[in-house]
Amino acid sequence: MSYKIGVDGGGTKTECVLVDPAGNMVACHIGTGCNPSVVGSAAAASILNAALSSLRAQAATHATGTQGLPAGEPDLITDTLLCMAGSRGFWQEFAAGLTGFGRVVTGDDSLPILELATHGHAGLALHSGTGSFVAARAPDGSVHFAGGLGWRFGDPGSGYDLGRRALAQGLLELQGWAPPSRLGPAVRAYAELGGAANASVLASHFYTHAHSSRYIAAFAPTVLRLAGERDEPARRIVLESTGALLDLAISVATKLFSASQLKTVDAGLSGPILNHPLAVEAFAARSPFALAPITETPIEGVRRMLQRP
Repeated sequence: MSYKIGVDGGGTKTECVLVDPAGNMVACHIGTGCNPSVVGSAAAASILNAALSSLRAQAATHATGTQGLPAGEPDLITDTLLCMAGSRGFWQEFAAGLTGFGRVVTGDDSLPILELATHGHAGLALHSGTGSFVAARAPDGSVHFAGGLGWRFGDPGSGYDLGRRALAQGLLELQGWAPPSRLGPAVRAYAELGGAANASVLASHFYTHAHSSRYIAAFAPTVLRLAGERDEPARRIVLESTGALLDLAISVATKLFSASQLKTVDAGLSGPILNHPLAVEAFAARSPFALAPITETPIEGVRRMLQRP
């Protein structure tokens, strides 16, 4: 029996799947994030090597148990698909050095989400996690990517952008320069420095945190909760941040599709921020294309991609 390996490697986690020829999942592996821009090149390679080795070992065990094949079967893994965040060149070089994993193909981590949104057809996907991006497949089959520039350059609609905007608003409230809302106390509570910490101390805390970008992004669920409870500054932040991502998606779509195609094009929303009722309602009011929630995880998109010739 032969197997295929698929990987969804992001900044937060590395998720891998081992599938049999029928596309059934035989084993999975979840590790820490392996984006080389976040953890460094050496750590990224080490994390993925460990994940791949784990799945190859599980493939050998499964083959031995089901077919009686020897553990050293040379063609056990026929194909490996790496859908990775970070430098394309780095992952292409990494893939070129792999042995024992069959035909190795690399691509961006946006591809599995685009697969879930469009099922291999023309369309687009809007994704928000710690970062954000828009991925699209044009009518001619070409794939396009917009945004995803990272936390230093914005990534509208992302967890980081929501967290950054909300922390800034809360700090201004604590300074006394913005009308008080529930964001100010929420920012103070999130820092866990005590009620006496002033805005200056809090700002320094957020700046100097060892994992500041992820720490700031992790404030996004609080922002969404407050927005859902009708805190006006939180609602404004969610609408402005996610609205900027929708603007980018509309710009991409209008360049790739005709006006008549826009009404029927497949389009998906990925992540809890974009599928929050406030964002969904706002998008529906001004999007030229219908947007459907993507409910499956990216690794399912990887599994489906492995089944394509």
